Amino acid sequence: MALAKGKLPYDDQQLHNTVYEHYLSHQTTLRDGLNSLREKGELLDITLIIEGHIFRAHKAVLSACSDYFRAMFTDNMLEATQNEICLNGLSANGFDPLLEYAYSGYLTLNLANVQDVLAAASHIQMIKCVYTCAEYLQSQIDLDNCLDIATIAETYSLETLKVKAYRFISGRLMKFSTSSGFYNLRPVQLETLLAYDFPVDCAEADVFSIILSWFFHVDNKLDVHTDYARRIMKYINFEDISDRRFYSILESFFQDTNDQWQIIRNIIQESFLQTRECLFSSPMMDPLLNSRGMEQAILSIGGFGGSGLTNEIDYTFTKRRKWMRLTTIPHLEQCNYGTAVYDNELYIVGGCFNQCLEEHVHPFGFKYNPRFDKWTSIAPMEMERCRFSLNELGGLLYAVGGSIDADRIGTSICECYNPARDTWYRIQDLPARISQHAGASMENSLHSKLFISGGIERDWSEICLATVYCYDTGLERWTTCAPLPTPRADHVMLSRGNELYACGGWTSVDDRELVDTIDVYNAEQDTWKPLTKVPTPRFHAGITLVNDRIYFIGGFQTDTYMDEERNLIECYDIENQQWTVENEYPEHVSEHTCITLYIPKGRDDKELYDFVQ
Repeated sequence: MALAKGKLPYDDQQLHNTVYEHYLSHQTTLRDGLNSLREKGELLDITLIIEGHIFRAHKAVLSACSDYFRAMFTDNMLEATQNEICLNGLSANGFDPLLEYAYSGYLTLNLANVQDVLAAASHIQMIKCVYTCAEYLQSQIDLDNCLDIATIAETYSLETLKVKAYRFISGRLMKFSTSSGFYNLRPVQLETLLAYDFPVDCAEADVFSIILSWFFHVDNKLDVHTDYARRIMKYINFEDISDRRFYSILESFFQDTNDQWQIIRNIIQESFLQTRECLFSSPMMDPLLNSRGMEQAILSIGGFGGSGLTNEIDYTFTKRRKWMRLTTIPHLEQCNYGTAVYDNELYIVGGCFNQCLEEHVHPFGFKYNPRFDKWTSIAPMEMERCRFSLNELGGLLYAVGGSIDADRIGTSICECYNPARDTWYRIQDLPARISQHAGASMENSLHSKLFISGGIERDWSEICLATVYCYDTGLERWTTCAPLPTPRADHVMLSRGNELYACGGWTSVDDRELVDTIDVYNAEQDTWKPLTKVPTPRFHAGITLVNDRIYFIGGFQTDTYMDEERNLIECYDIENQQWTVENEYPEHVSEHTCITLYIPKGRDDKELYDFVQ
């Protein structure tokens, strides 16, 4: 029939679909046809001889899949006129799967042939097959072959595979160091392993001991050891190793060595002392935490965001100002839970959630390990509670007070969680039934104490409190301290040395007047005094202490939900006594909590800005 001028029998989408379907059908027909010709031995125009094995094929097919063969058959080379070619530098075991792939599109790999296939694919420049081999090796990494895979990656310049292999070794360094493969590490590979600075599964003192063990077991000339001692020691984080632990390890390895080995000992000791000289003070990190491959981050946990209540947890590295999505609390959307950090794991315990327009308080808890990006459940508290305080002290978590039901009835019951045993047990009750208070721990060589400040007393009436209580873990009892200068609720208390800082919150139950000062408590003198005025007073803000700087993130200035200050970040430098305004949080946020945690540096997380557009 005649077509009208300018018109098509199909619309554009239908035409596209038809062409695409025909394209796929043609691909299959062409591939199957060529493979059929090969199997029948028809129109074959090249014979390849590899290790005495004969492979017959079509030059056009080989040239289409391999730059190596394309150049051989089209660039006026001698082989272009030959019908039989003997190929050296290849294995028949490696080439056979590649020839099958050229005709079928399927590459058969296993641990027995993958190295031969990778070598052959690299030699004849079948780049897609090289990457397929690398992906296969990534999926097969284990403790027995991780070093071999790292060596293969280095041989063929497969950077992604190399990083994967060294990251695997780092994450299992303690186990790997006990295997025979550990002592097969070449000096340059040991240096590469440390230089990558990936998270490890042990303390830095253990890393130091593992490295010394390698030095004493690897059979090299002393001058090689001396050279690498200078190079490798710069990758040890000596600031994370105490003096006592360092010298104990050093003595255990060098006490019976000859004078030549003392040269290496002196190099190591010199590196350690140089690190000590660079430190203005010696703020030893938690010995359970190894900062290798990790970076300190501020976390914003849950609360109310632009779309309402959320379980999302966002973070920004303290040296950068870009907020990213980290993880999600594995529970129904909830709020008013307790948060604490122990052994660089984040604990989220208790809280309340809405279901069928009713508020439900629960006792359940979870912990998050940032190194493995994994949540696990912990034993539930003995009591359901929300709007309480949760603080770590001496390796234990203390849950104090809070509301125990939807009517916000307060409690004085306190309980303690032992992470090693995954159990809760009661401790002495608080002298009052309170909620919406603040808690902070203070620990030194003389004592370990938990402080509780302010809150709402929920007995016969609601009263905003200025009371401060102290729990001495040695005496196992509560005492009363000097009261807050101003009653506070929904505030935060931060611990720094021998001082506590009361920040944020409101006073007066009736009209919620904002408290506009940071008040500091001296534990030795049992006294409070104002430290500074907050430029933008807020309640339900996320407040945390990072390197002597107090951050106020989000929060309400008024009861208006669309409060314009809910993405404001202000920072107070305690040493310089100065306020600064930071870049705004990517969205409005309130009723969240903020803490610091060490996060692996190599994460590939999306910027929070991408989530809130």
